[in-house]
Amino acid sequence: MLPSFRRNRYRVCMNMDVSPLQSVLLIGQLFLWTCDTRAQQVFRSEPRNLTVRMGTTAVLRCEVLRASGTVQWVKDGLLLGPERSLPGFPRYSMIGNLRRGQYNLQIEDVQLDDDAIYNCQAGRSENSEPIISNLAWLNVLIPPSEPYFEMDTLQYWVAGRKYSVVCVAPDAKPEAEITLYKDGVELTGAESFTMSGSKDKLLNTRAQVTFTVPDAGYNDYECVLSTSASSYFGPGETRSQSWTILALECVCQSGNPRANLQWTKDGEVVLTTWEEDAVSHVSKSVLHLKIRPADNHAVLSCESVNLVSVAPQSTSRTLTVIFDPAKVNLVGSFVAIENDELNLNCFAASSNPPVDIRWWLGNRELNSTAVTLEAGENGGMTTLSNLTYRVSKQDNGMKLSCVAFNRGTKVSKTQNAEITVYYPPQKVWIEGPSEDIPLLAGTKVRLVCFSVGGNPPGNLHWFKNGRPVPMYHCNATNEAEKMVSAQIRLHVLFSAIAMKITANADQFYRGQTVTLECNSGSSNPKSNISWSLGTQRFQGVDQPHRKAEYGGFSVSSLLSLNVSSQLHNQRVICQSHSAELPEGAKTFFKLNVLYPPEFSLDQPTQIQVVEDDMAVIPLLVSANPEEVSCVWQHRRKNLVKERDVRFQWPNEFTLEIENVTRKEAGSYKIECTNEEGVSSTTILLDVLYAPSVKAEKDPVYVNLGATADLICVADANPIISDMFSWKWLGEEEVEMGEEIQQDESSLLTIHGVTRAHAGFYQCTANNGVATPGSTDVQLVVQFKPVIQKGPQWRKVASRGDGTAIAELACRAEGIPNVDFIWEKKQMLMDFQNPRYEEKTVREGSFYTSTIQVVNVSALLDYAVFTCTARNPLGDDKLDIQLVSTNHPDPPSSFGLVSVLYDSVTLEWIPGFDGGLPQKFRVRYNWDKSGRFLYMDVFPPGEATFTVTGLLPNTTYNFSINAINAIGESDYADNNAVLTITTMDLPEMSGPTEEVHSSDVMPTYLAVVFTVVFGVLLLLNSLGCFFGLKWRKNQGHKGGVEGTVPNGATKEEEGSIQSTVSNKYESREKINKAAQRTLLIDSGSETDSNLYEKYATEGPHYYYPTVDYRPPVSPPLPEEVHRPDRHSHEYEEVKDLAMYQDVPSSPLPPLPPFLDHRLPHQRNEWKPSAFPLLAPEQKAVNVRQAPKYSELPFELRGELKSPDEPTPAAAAQRGRPAQRLCHEAEWVSQQVWMRK
Repeated sequence: MLPSFRRNRYRVCMNMDVSPLQSVLLIGQLFLWTCDTRAQQVFRSEPRNLTVRMGTTAVLRCEVLRASGTVQWVKDGLLLGPERSLPGFPRYSMIGNLRRGQYNLQIEDVQLDDDAIYNCQAGRSENSEPIISNLAWLNVLIPPSEPYFEMDTLQYWVAGRKYSVVCVAPDAKPEAEITLYKDGVELTGAESFTMSGSKDKLLNTRAQVTFTVPDAGYNDYECVLSTSASSYFGPGETRSQSWTILALECVCQSGNPRANLQWTKDGEVVLTTWEEDAVSHVSKSVLHLKIRPADNHAVLSCESVNLVSVAPQSTSRTLTVIFDPAKVNLVGSFVAIENDELNLNCFAASSNPPVDIRWWLGNRELNSTAVTLEAGENGGMTTLSNLTYRVSKQDNGMKLSCVAFNRGTKVSKTQNAEITVYYPPQKVWIEGPSEDIPLLAGTKVRLVCFSVGGNPPGNLHWFKNGRPVPMYHCNATNEAEKMVSAQIRLHVLFSAIAMKITANADQFYRGQTVTLECNSGSSNPKSNISWSLGTQRFQGVDQPHRKAEYGGFSVSSLLSLNVSSQLHNQRVICQSHSAELPEGAKTFFKLNVLYPPEFSLDQPTQIQVVEDDMAVIPLLVSANPEEVSCVWQHRRKNLVKERDVRFQWPNEFTLEIENVTRKEAGSYKIECTNEEGVSSTTILLDVLYAPSVKAEKDPVYVNLGATADLICVADANPIISDMFSWKWLGEEEVEMGEEIQQDESSLLTIHGVTRAHAGFYQCTANNGVATPGSTDVQLVVQFKPVIQKGPQWRKVASRGDGTAIAELACRAEGIPNVDFIWEKKQMLMDFQNPRYEEKTVREGSFYTSTIQVVNVSALLDYAVFTCTARNPLGDDKLDIQLVSTNHPDPPSSFGLVSVLYDSVTLEWIPGFDGGLPQKFRVRYNWDKSGRFLYMDVFPPGEATFTVTGLLPNTTYNFSINAINAIGESDYADNNAVLTITTMDLPEMSGPTEEVHSSDVMPTYLAVVFTVVFGVLLLLNSLGCFFGLKWRKNQGHKGGVEGTVPNGATKEEEGSIQSTVSNKYESREKINKAAQRTLLIDSGSETDSNLYEKYATEGPHYYYPTVDYRPPVSPPLPEEVHRPDRHSHEYEEVKDLAMYQDVPSSPLPPLPPFLDHRLPHQRNEWKPSAFPLLAPEQKAVNVRQAPKYSELPFELRGELKSPDEPTPAAAAQRGRPAQRLCHEAEWVSQQVWMRK
């Protein structure tokens, strides 16, 4: 389907009756469409089929180049929405880099509903047509549900007999594979088949195995599944059930014959066997039924019927199955804090009758809060009892029981749990010294914390609080979430607990003044501070004291020093002391600058090197201390010395890489370590290398008129702008389109692709490093088939006598593949018919379909065959007419190629050759002459020809027709005349007076020429008179209407034929370009020919070697002669007075450079070397052309209506007898003029 703008474009071409206003609107729409194609959006990547497991995450890719429309995802025909978060689909979202046009669909926690067909589409925009991607299938794998056995429960299993076991694996995708085991041994011979599952797309797999039961006893059977999605059960897992057997007896008395009995359960037949007692005339059937809970409320019926029963008689019993709950569950938390409430649930599965639930705590029964009964499985009832109970610490460790009692089975099921109650400790206290006693720091004091009670026992934790007086706390806690604590306070004398020196800068330099501050931590009593450096003592500036932790005081002092290199590594000591304390505290500050390794400002951060050269990476680092070790890393891997011989370290701080490659490019991280820390730097090694180019997609397919995007990607370093260039590798020049570079890729966009754009394009990348790289990308232009439709393709000729074979060829060009459909008379052809055979041959983008028609029949096969060539982009048709061999069709498009002062080059398109070889004949004359010259084209099949020997600045009229063995065609283009004027004579250098004087004919020669010419005219008139008289006599002797009798010999036929065709048998070829004969005509007839022969002219012609036999009787003037369409009789001219002398030709004399005679010959006159009529030549009878009905069948024309002329009549129309007298005189004049 063409876009709307394109459809309008074709509508403008095909509909020529639109109004001017409509034309303007359509042309404007075409202009907009043309502009739109310059920004057509296309897919760079499209979604593909994906298979994932249920519960995982799936991502379908979609990347749009030049996205301008709204991009959406479609799931099974449903649009998901344009927003990337996809509201309404919580597990769906669009992810990816929006700047790169990525609209990838991400589906989290994939479910069965996600198993669908997806596609990505970009909507229409102002600049682009809509596009739709390929369809992609998301296949979700789902493991099967829990398997189960289908057992034959209608009969006992007897040792030695064969039984069947069926295992079902439900709801899997794809289907599961089942393996059956008996007592751990795999059972072979199982047959599996699949059925529809509970949901669409899910499958149930059933596996059945038949085996012989061994000796009596119990057997375990296992069903093991495996799928491509997961597996559920393995060997070792056992499923077993026990059953209760119920025996029911059905007795039917009387009836003759005795009744047939069968048992049904809920309408399904379960037993069809019975026993008959002939004595008592009783039928009896015993049903042994394994009772299951599922049989509750089942209806068992015994039906009896015999041959005379109208309807079966039956009796029914409804089963009431009393069964216990399969399980009793106690749900809730059994741990609580004192005085909190426990909320517990006791759930009993389906039972009949419903159970009574009672609660017990130890020996004490508790009252349940609420009891809920609901319908359960198998017609039973489920029971749910709720209990709310506030616990106390006395309940700790007691057993809580839920008892479910079934009044029907008198069976109780009990579920027990132990209650745990948490409660805090009852009391906490500390034993230690009184706070009135001073204690020196360092004195050992024993503090003991006691805790009593609590479940679980309390955990004791000591805490110290120093504000304002140190106090010690003992906290007792447990899971009861209640803390009980005790505390004690001590009076402690202590020196400064901490000393710290701080500086005004982290690093020190020579000549810099450093201010140090010494802070003394909390002390009791207040301390005094002093400074020392080596043996020197300094007095600092004391700062006001302040209260500190633990009830002490904190003091500080400032000291200023001018540091130098001599003070490197020297210690500045700060000491605090008090008279009440035997000792104080001190600390020091080291003045040397301690710093981790540092890298110089001259350290290079990037090093460029060309591939295969040596790369040198220096490291400029300093540190204090100076012992530095460095670790080199590349791509997070440590570089180990001597691992690669190309990596060398001349010293610790230089790396050399020989023959460096692009693999070594990237960031090198160097971590240098000393005692103070680690410093690292990153050096980028940039390895420059020449581009290597590859095509992102090759070949690139694009429809005719669309936008083609050719993308090539380069692996190169560096990536520079304008590094890409595109080159067309074809011979003819085409418009290259728009080139855009996007980082490492280049995009060549060609809008409005034509067939001339198809071929190879070369993408070259040059970044200035070594040799440029290039790659070739093929552009394949797809277009609808175009059938060759020249005249030679529209008709095929063959004999229709049932013995000939005709081939109809249809040649089309198109991409993609072209198929052909043939129709005959608008009906599809049946190639099962042995008379028709079709074959198709492909040569590149050309396809030729040929039909061979065997035993061609005029009645059956002379028809119009229609060839239709088609591909996905469109089709084309050609009508081919199968006709009989006939005269050729006229040429067409007769036109001028070039013109000179003495020659004209003409061209035309050959028409249908009538099924026989054809040749072409050019007819021409100058505008002041009513007679024509004829020239046969050589070689015969050429479609261009040069007519030479023309006069300068002269107007000529040209026509052309075609001739074959049957006849000739009309003149080209409906007998049109091509009027051409030759160019002026080019100027000649040198004096011309002598030439003109030499060209002037002497007077005596003129007199001689006049006398001779008069004698020739007299002889010509006599010859015409006697010839016509003789021809009349022969015509009366030859039969009625001048026809040749049927008994004429072949020689006569041959002589007559020679009068209507030209034969060139001369073997002396003088001019290889053309074969020329001058045929003098009176106006329109071309079959009566006269050859003009030049004895002294230059080498321009072929000389005919056959005898020339002109017809005898001249025709009437063209204005009077109108031959009948269906007859070819030549009317005789009785009035000889019409033959008059022809006046001298008005043509000027030949220029000197066209006169090829020698100078001494130019003044000599010679008669024509060609005899007008040899004495030995005799006039012959002109046979009347045969009628159409007399022609052989194979030479007849195609079937026509009665109003159309027959081919034979058309071949002979307009051919009156030649005017021999006039032509002889005219030839004489021409010979005289050229001499």
